[in-house]
Amino acid sequence: MASERRKDTALLAARAGRYREYAPPPALRRHFSRFWSHALHDGPPAQVAIVPDGYCDLLWIGGRLAVAGPDRTAAFPALRPGTTVIGARFAPGAAAPWLKTPLSALVGCSVPLADIGWKDTAEFEARLGNCPDPTDAMALFARLLEEAARDADEPARDAAVIFAAADGGRPASGLLGRLGMSERQLRRRCHHHFGYGAKTLERIRRFQRFLDLCRRAGTMPLARLALEAGFADQAHMTREVGDLSSLTPAVIFDQLGMPKRPD
Repeated sequence: MASERRKDTALLAARAGRYREYAPPPALRRHFSRFWSHALHDGPPAQVAIVPDGYCDLLWIGGRLAVAGPDRTAAFPALRPGTTVIGARFAPGAAAPWLKTPLSALVGCSVPLADIGWKDTAEFEARLGNCPDPTDAMALFARLLEEAARDADEPARDAAVIFAAADGGRPASGLLGRLGMSERQLRRRCHHHFGYGAKTLERIRRFQRFLDLCRRAGTMPLARLALEAGFADQAHMTREVGDLSSLTPAVIFDQLGMPKRPD
């Protein structure tokens, strides 16, 4: 019963406040795909669903730096109203070398950066803690990561190719010859760089295509949405979307089609 209520009442994170994305500075573009900020609205707390996207993020939240590992299914964190989160989304293949940690160890977890043994954590937290304005904190966050990038390992190029295939609706297994690896090596690389296997990554990126279509589909019927996103049919979409988000396609379509609340 609780699970069914969650499907009707949970709010996608993008609807739970003001979410903005920014291009990373040029020096960081090989390591990060996006910088972002999320200011939650004041008022009664909502049940917020953070849905899987195949990425790993660095966060500045509550005075601490943390790593949000990749998710297999939606997370429902307890977030205080009025909280502002600043994040940097790793580029595909960049997180594991930067963190020196396989992402399979971080699936479904939000871990303090200090617990991973990142040597600059205490210094960076102290500097960010002296910067209460969110806009200034975002600028400082970027500068600190530029400093850290000087010692960071290069992203894995084969991981970026695997991600691009999944993102475009092509099976990663079709890349085996091009990448010069066996199925076992592909599975090992995917678990290292994404936290799970290629098929799970493909499911998650197809789900993200569905979300993108919901944002711009207007009055497109759900059956057409399913085919455009790459599902076999509407029933397949309903199962997959429910498994990954704990929401129904109709609820997601309604939420993403709502006019945004004024800032």
